[in-house]
Amino acid sequence: MTVFKQRKSIEATDDTSLVMTSLGGDRDAFCMVVSKYQNLLCSLAYASIGDIKQSEDLAQEVFVEAWQKLDTLRDPEKLRPWLCGILRFKISHYLRKQKKQPLTAAQDIDAQITEDFSNIDLENNAIKDQQESLLWNTLSNIDITYREPLVLFYREQQSVEYVANELDLTIGTAKQRLSRGRAMLKKAMMGLVEETLEKTKPGAAFTTAVAFALEDVTKSAAAAALGATSIKTSSLFKMGFIATFLASISGFISLFFGLRASLYQSRTNNERKLTIKLVSSFLLIAVIFVAGMYALKHIAMTDHENRILYTLIAQALILLFVICYFLMTSVGFKRVRTLRAHERIFHPEAFKREIDQISSKKRVYKSRLVLFGLPLFHFQLGAPEQGDEPTIGWVAGGVKAYGALFAWGGVAVAPISVGIISFGVISIGAVGVGVLSLSTVAIGVIGFGLTAVAYKAYSSISSLGWESAFSNGFSIAHDAAIGPISYAKEVNNELAYQLANFDVFSQHYQMALMLIVVLVVLPSYWHFNHVRQLMK
Repeated sequence: MTVFKQRKSIEATDDTSLVMTSLGGDRDAFCMVVSKYQNLLCSLAYASIGDIKQSEDLAQEVFVEAWQKLDTLRDPEKLRPWLCGILRFKISHYLRKQKKQPLTAAQDIDAQITEDFSNIDLENNAIKDQQESLLWNTLSNIDITYREPLVLFYREQQSVEYVANELDLTIGTAKQRLSRGRAMLKKAMMGLVEETLEKTKPGAAFTTAVAFALEDVTKSAAAAALGATSIKTSSLFKMGFIATFLASISGFISLFFGLRASLYQSRTNNERKLTIKLVSSFLLIAVIFVAGMYALKHIAMTDHENRILYTLIAQALILLFVICYFLMTSVGFKRVRTLRAHERIFHPEAFKREIDQISSKKRVYKSRLVLFGLPLFHFQLGAPEQGDEPTIGWVAGGVKAYGALFAWGGVAVAPISVGIISFGVISIGAVGVGVLSLSTVAIGVIGFGLTAVAYKAYSSISSLGWESAFSNGFSIAHDAAIGPISYAKEVNNELAYQLANFDVFSQHYQMALMLIVVLVVLPSYWHFNHVRQLMK
C-alpha cells in the first residue's frame, strides 16, 4: 500500500494538527501543546503574581481545562490566544482571592526552585537574610578591584572623594572603577536574573505533571463521540455526524417499513416466521457490523503500535458486510418466493382472496399515464411470487425496482434510488452505490454514511477515499485525511481541510438531510400504508 502514507499526528507541530489529533484522544499530541506553550504561560503567570510555584500551578490548571474544553475551540489556529485567555481569567481570579488574604513576605528566588515556601510567613530577619544573600550573590561575580570601590561608595554616602582617599586612588581612577563596577553590577544582576529565570522555567517535569493530570480527566462527550468534528469548528463535526448518522440509518428505515408491509402480505404462519427471520438476520448482521467497527476503533485508539492492523481489519469487515447484504438480499427474496409457492400447494385456503391471486391486478399498481413507453408509476403491492418481473417505470417500487427517475425497494436501480441495495446517481440505503451515496456503507464519488468508500468519503466510523477522507474513526485517503486514526499524504492540517472542502458541505448539509427524509421516509410509509389497506 505505497499510495497510503501514515503520518502520526504528533509529527506535525503546527497548532491545527496538534488540536485535531488531540480531539481524537491522543494525549501525546496534547503533551506537545503543553511543551510548546508551557514557558509562555508560566512566564506570563509569574510576571503577574511573582510566585514561581503558584505560576506553574496556574499554568497546569490552564492546560487541564484546555484538554477538557478543547472541543469548544472554534479555530485551532488561535490556540495560543485561547490558552492565554484562560490563563488571564485564572490570574484575575487568583489576584482577587489574594487581596482578601493577609499579605505574605517575599520569597527567595533560588530557594523556590527546590522548596515551596508559599505557606510560610517570613519574619523581618528572614527578609534581611534573603536580601543580603541576593546582594552577595550579585557582588561575588564582580572582580575585587571594582567590588571594593562599589561597597565603599554605596555604604559611605556615595562619595567619590571618600573612595579615592580610602583606597589611595586618584579621583579619576576612582570614577573609572566605579563606572566599570556599576556596569559589572548591572551585568551581574542581569546574569543572576537570567540564570534564575532559566532555572525556574518549566521543563519536562512540568509536561509530565500535566500528562498525569490528564489521566484523571475525561474528555467531554461531544469530542469523544464525534471526534471526528472539522478543523475550523466543532459545530461542523456535529453537522457531519448528523448527516452521516441519518444516511447510515436510511436503509434500516426502509427495512422497518418493509417488515411491516411484509407481515401484512403474509398469509400463513410460516410466511410470517420467515419474514421476521429475514428481517432479524439483516438487523443482526448490521448490529454486529456496527459493534465490531466501534470496537476496532476503541482498540486502535488505545493500541497505537498496531493501529494499521486494526485499520485493515476494519476495511475487511466493511467488505464482508457488503458481501453478506448482497447474498442475503438475493437468497432471502428467493426463499420468500419459494415458500409462497409451497404454501399455495399445502395451504390453498389461505389464498382465496382476490388480492392473493397471482393474476390479480391489485397486486401491482401501474399508472395509465405512459411517457416514452414507461408508466409514470409502477409499484408491487402484493407478496413476491415466483415468476414476478421487476417493476419498471419512471417511478418504481418493489422487490426489484428499475426507475427512469426514482426507484424504491429491496434492490433499486434509478438515477435516484432507495433500497436495501441501491444503485443510482443518488443512492440511499443499507449499501448504496452512486455518484452521491448516503448509506450505511456508502460507495461512490461522494459518500456519506456510517462507513464510506468514495473519491470524497465522509463517515461516522470509517472512510476510505482517494482525494479526501473524513471520519471520527478510521480515515484513509491518497491525498488528505481528517480524523483520529488517519493515513494520507496530508493528515489533520489546513491543506487536508481544504481538500475535504468542508465549506461546501457546511453550506449544503441541510439539503442532504431533507433529501434523506423525503426520499426514504415518505416512499417507505406510502408503500406500507397502501399494503396495509389492501391486505386488511
